[in-house]
Amino acid sequence: MKTVLITGCSSGFGLETARYFLERDWKVIATMRTPREDVLPRSERLRVIALDVTDSASVQQAIEAAGPIDVLVNNAGIGMLGPLEGISMETTREIFETNTFGTIAMTQAVLPQFRKRKAGVIVNVTSSVTLKPLPLLSVYTASKAAITAFTESLALELKQFNVRMSLVVPGRSPTRFSENAKSRMQGGIPEAYAAFAQSIFAGMGQSAGGTQPLDVAEAVWRAATDASSPMRIPAGADAVALVAG
Repeated sequence: MKTVLITGCSSGFGLETARYFLERDWKVIATMRTPREDVLPRSERLRVIALDVTDSASVQQAIEAAGPIDVLVNNAGIGMLGPLEGISMETTREIFETNTFGTIAMTQAVLPQFRKRKAGVIVNVTSSVTLKPLPLLSVYTASKAAITAFTESLALELKQFNVRMSLVVPGRSPTRFSENAKSRMQGGIPEAYAAFAQSIFAGMGQSAGGTQPLDVAEAVWRAATDASSPMRIPAGADAVALVAG
């Protein structure tokens, strides 16, 4: 029986991915900043442990508590929407600490066991914003684009140890992203950008569809279990369309 460790499982993509692997008889280590047992079905194959990917001690404790794993899914991430002039450097660093450095830290922490066993898969969840430039997302996009470059480069180092790297690229998740980003938009939109931002927000509200958590769970499953899958796997009809277009 194989074991997967998934970061950011309290809601959204991570929660659905944990549920998906559980339903397919994997052992699942679901990590959250604040552990909650009630969000997932009870199972002897499930462990919920605390993890803050921005804290090196927390990362080390989580890896030690998890024990041997077969797959790491770096899903934990936070959103940010707004013009650069309205984003503090403190907020910018917060975005990179979770989305970029947190992913790198978790990857580095599991490499010794994967290298020694000459087996393992690391799945990094990025975003379709890396496929097409979009306004008001410069900081968020940069944090995710860095992970794309990191993954593609690291894959070349790890091939000799039979360790696979994969990127799951979700499309737009309107409600989840907005909820996630709100707490970092307290300063609002600078007046010079107000009209422009309003037109962008209006367009977002009118667009239908998007990516559902199940789309991401299915893509992560494919990345984890199908060695012949491409390195970049789009998740959601909108992401698939961007890749095809």
